[in-house]
Amino acid sequence: MKGIESLLAMPAAALAVFLAACAATAPATAPGVRAELAPTGTLRVAVFTGNPVLGTRDKASGEVTGTTATMGRALAARADVPVRIIEYTAIAKLVEDAKTGEWDIAVVAFDPARRSVVDFAPAHIVVDLTFLVAPGSTIGSVAEADRAGVNIAAARGAATTLYLQREFKQAQIVQAENEPAAFNLIKEGKAQVYAQNRYMLLGLADSLPGARVLEDRFSAAEMSIALPKGRPAALAYVGEFVEQSKKSGTVQRAIETAKLRGVRVAP
Repeated sequence: MKGIESLLAMPAAALAVFLAACAATAPATAPGVRAELAPTGTLRVAVFTGNPVLGTRDKASGEVTGTTATMGRALAARADVPVRIIEYTAIAKLVEDAKTGEWDIAVVAFDPARRSVVDFAPAHIVVDLTFLVAPGSTIGSVAEADRAGVNIAAARGAATTLYLQREFKQAQIVQAENEPAAFNLIKEGKAQVYAQNRYMLLGLADSLPGARVLEDRFSAAEMSIALPKGRPAALAYVGEFVEQSKKSGTVQRAIETAKLRGVRVAP
């Protein structure tokens, strides 16, 4: 866990747009809601930078950006509280830290297995889950990947991993500690396919000659704002914010600003 930003770190022009949009539509936030949403007085936004659909760290500036940071700043502006961005590079650690209240909101893919740790607002982003196939492999569809002798690389604790462990019956799920390590299993010849969202895989395929991304999918990831358990007033408030953000175009602008291919606003 590393990396802290303030609201003021957001580029001035972009910040003005989001603050204006929030101010134009947001009702006053009740003190009880604000106390649940940001119990420390600052909205702590956990951003997983191992998945570019959710967030990235700029190598030059060190700034954490992306759809989660954008939504977190807009929510903080609506609730009239400061914001702090907290970077995570391992999704399992991010989810685990919800148990001790290390953050107030995060964005993760919805999965029933995570309901014991977090509560979910309605999804705001959807992206296909599929496979990147290693160079030289003849696997041509999702169904062909679920067979004996096939190793599927996936990151520990990722929604893709949770899904595959439940649904795939014959292939071996080989878990790595994070997304880069999972991709390395492909490059090292230790797995034939790598499971993740289509956006991530398209970018990785460009960097690995001979690799390809399957046309079909095994599921779709519904990216949702998650809150630690036991914050019902804050959850309801965030749910209203999400629906308004989808209607107002805030979510679509976040997708476009992050230049995400194959990613769409959730219905």
